[in-house]
Amino acid sequence: MTQQRPPAGSSTPAAAQLPPALSAPLAQLHTRSAGRIAYYADTTADGRPLLLVHSINAAPSSFEVRPLFEHFRGERPVYSIELPGFGQSERSDRVYSPALYADAIGAVLAQVIGRPADVLALSLSAEFAARAALAAPEAVASLVLISPTGFSARAMPGPNTGRVAYRALSLPLWRQRLFDLVASKPSIRYYLSKSFIDAAPQALVDYAYSAAHQPGARYAPLYFLSTQLFTRDALSALYAKLTQMPVLAIADRDPYVTFEQLPEFAAARPNWRHETLAPHKGLPHWEHPQATCRLLEAFWRGDQSPDGGDQPPPERRPSSSAAPR
Repeated sequence: MTQQRPPAGSSTPAAAQLPPALSAPLAQLHTRSAGRIAYYADTTADGRPLLLVHSINAAPSSFEVRPLFEHFRGERPVYSIELPGFGQSERSDRVYSPALYADAIGAVLAQVIGRPADVLALSLSAEFAARAALAAPEAVASLVLISPTGFSARAMPGPNTGRVAYRALSLPLWRQRLFDLVASKPSIRYYLSKSFIDAAPQALVDYAYSAAHQPGARYAPLYFLSTQLFTRDALSALYAKLTQMPVLAIADRDPYVTFEQLPEFAAARPNWRHETLAPHKGLPHWEHPQATCRLLEAFWRGDQSPDGGDQPPPERRPSSSAAPR
């Protein structure tokens, strides 16, 4: 796969100092709505394509889905998108929104993959993937949502609150200082480790730190921190409308979101399925990679009762009374 040349007048160069997140060909797609989108692809195998979508935080990238990419490459075509504002994609100073991210996912599905694909998204990106699937259901064969946002019983702040928060966070007096604090090595290690039963892998911490220290790294995270990337009432506005494709939601505990409404929601819809793969705190493909991949393979085959696989010892399981974090 060859990289596409940037068009004349391209606004933001690639993050030249950031090494590849995956040991796979890296290409670029130039779009009118989402700008320059970088993506990794291994198309050496046949089969239904798989598109992986990393989460949103101060320094996300395709490194977050590395265990899944490495497992499925060579078995089927696998793609991993770097969302606008992150990784190797364009990091220009512009408005970042749920529609922008959905458009980016839709562009890769339509212009790069070109046929129905299984889509797997982490955390807040589950909302973007759902939005993209609703816009072009013919492009999505199934959805896997790992620790998806939008299922908490607590309502999200309104759009006015988000705009006010963004104006406060983006004041020139402290916006870079604020981001530098969030993107420091101790801060990244602390927040990433909250998503693991044990400590976060050092390689993941190191790559996130590098990703957070590229030109333009602060622009998109400030929209995230101000809550403007969340869809208000995502459960009814997005997830309830996903009726045309199989959907698997994997969620146990998460330090940043809760899932009180997910079990009942999934149980009431024949095309939805909820599994926990407990215990984990948001990244089961890192903590239980074999069990996660077996569950995914069974879901894509249409099996209803997959083998649980490499579940940890019983004494590490949270008790049934443990409240989500």
